[in-house]
Amino acid sequence: MTFVDTKALNSRRRPGHIPPRLWRPRPSFNTWLMAALLVLIPSLAAHAQTSTIQFLPEVDAHLKLQSNIRFVFQAKDTREGGNPTEAEVGPSIDFYLKPLVKLRETSAFELDDAKSRPLVLSIGYRYVPSPGKAPVDRMEPVVIFHFPTKGRILVSDRNRADLDWSTSRNFTWRYRNRLTLERRVTIHSYHPVPYASAEVFYESQYKKWSTTALYAGCLFPIGKHVQFDPYYEHQNNTGKRPNEQLNQFGLALNLYF
Repeated sequence: MTFVDTKALNSRRRPGHIPPRLWRPRPSFNTWLMAALLVLIPSLAAHAQTSTIQFLPEVDAHLKLQSNIRFVFQAKDTREGGNPTEAEVGPSIDFYLKPLVKLRETSAFELDDAKSRPLVLSIGYRYVPSPGKAPVDRMEPVVIFHFPTKGRILVSDRNRADLDWSTSRNFTWRYRNRLTLERRVTIHSYHPVPYASAEVFYESQYKKWSTTALYAGCLFPIGKHVQFDPYYEHQNNTGKRPNEQLNQFGLALNLYF
């Protein structure tokens, strides 16, 4: 730092001569950058508290008992409706109507023969343990409608209720409606099925539509009994404050026998 003798300058001042400016600290680019970071850090921290990235594995085994009855056993990790990460384990029984010709054409090469039925009824039980809480006993009644549309697009409308009992809280319930659009793609002799879904949740504990979820994935059949379902899910939970954003990557293994 250099100090200027103003008296000496004044004594040597000549007409038309402009003395050098006195030293003054000026805000630099780094100063403004640090100020911006100080402003942004609190908002980034708040966003980090309400945004989560997770991986959710799942296994579903399907055993056909009769032409219109199927046994299903499921084990998976899940985080839905603002709840913490939980496991779900338990069986279901599916009941079908007779298949439709148009649905058979739309769902050709599909390992899941339920997609050729216009109506599927299911009743299931799930044991739901979660860390730090009493486990939940859940009943899952489900009604699924399948509709064939132009362009070989299959539309599925799933209506599901989660009826929860637990020793640590009163009875709660959740209604979920999921709309799915999928279309089989033919690559030589291989037939993957990309799909997109949207789901809404009504939570009894919040007394409102508190959660929305968007899905995108693809079904990859392997042989006659195995199918992989990798997917991405974006979930927005508004039941609690602050709102919570979940970005979830899932991988489901579906087995058909």
